[in-house]
Amino acid sequence: MAIFGGLFSKDKKESLDKGLEKTKESFFTKLGKAVVGKSKVDEEVLDELEEVLITSDVGVNTTIKVIERIEERVARDKYMGVEELDKILREEIAGLLAENNTQDLKDFSIPEGVKRPYVIMVVGVNGVGKTTTIGKLSAQYKSKGLKVVLGAADTFRAAAVDQIKLWGDRVGVPVVSKGMNTDPSAVAFDAVKQGVDEGADVVIIDTAGRLHTKVNLMNELSKIKRVMQKFIPEAPHEVLLVLDGSTGQNASIQAREFTKATEVTALAITKLDGTAKGGVVIGISDEFKIPVKYIGVGEKVEDLQVFNKMEFVDSFFKK
Repeated sequence: MAIFGGLFSKDKKESLDKGLEKTKESFFTKLGKAVVGKSKVDEEVLDELEEVLITSDVGVNTTIKVIERIEERVARDKYMGVEELDKILREEIAGLLAENNTQDLKDFSIPEGVKRPYVIMVVGVNGVGKTTTIGKLSAQYKSKGLKVVLGAADTFRAAAVDQIKLWGDRVGVPVVSKGMNTDPSAVAFDAVKQGVDEGADVVIIDTAGRLHTKVNLMNELSKIKRVMQKFIPEAPHEVLLVLDGSTGQNASIQAREFTKATEVTALAITKLDGTAKGGVVIGISDEFKIPVKYIGVGEKVEDLQVFNKMEFVDSFFKK
């Protein structure tokens, strides 16, 4: 149970600030170069700013929206000094994200009034931190007093099955596994059944992370859903797509592909601490209108955080 040592002792905001250090350093270095020698925000500065946002992985569509908003303010205010640019950018990005009608979570909890167990199916390609996210999520749920069951349904990789079992041992939660090269839907069936039989609060199902064809992926995920629904008609209550923030725009491409293949209801964006591409969180949150529920800003369990849009923007612009 040592994994829970100091789970909430470290200040969440401090962890977020530290996790975004590389992103902030890169962003403000680029921004500084864009406005050097300038006194007011003009067309040339806006062109430079557009490039800064795009190269910071905010994404083209979101960048265009932000630039258009700043252009409107420049036209309205007539004269706007470059020293105000940080503040204006912060306000416009915060305003853009606030318009997404997705409610930030307060903590690691499951919705009220949902028949338990609450079933989460986790999807994402290999290498994005999917299994680690499941392990950390399990630890966070357990720390809240919730009973968790894991299903090792990524049966195409021995490492994935072993990793889930390892997390189960570390966290102290049961793992349903049939080993490698077995039917993923059979694992999901048994995991949900065990969750129901044991009165679990949450069942988390890992799924294959292979980049196979969209049709195969769709069929496989559909089959897993169907077998779970034999026990809980509403299952899965949540389809969580895990994306690697360090891949920048590639994470957006993966989000696009997975949302075509299955109904994704929530996102987790990992590995933000090791990259300067943290701006991707802003673009993905704006573009897909799917709640970013969790972000990974470090290796510790507590570094998997519930995503709060305004806290993220505050930390992003904090120098």
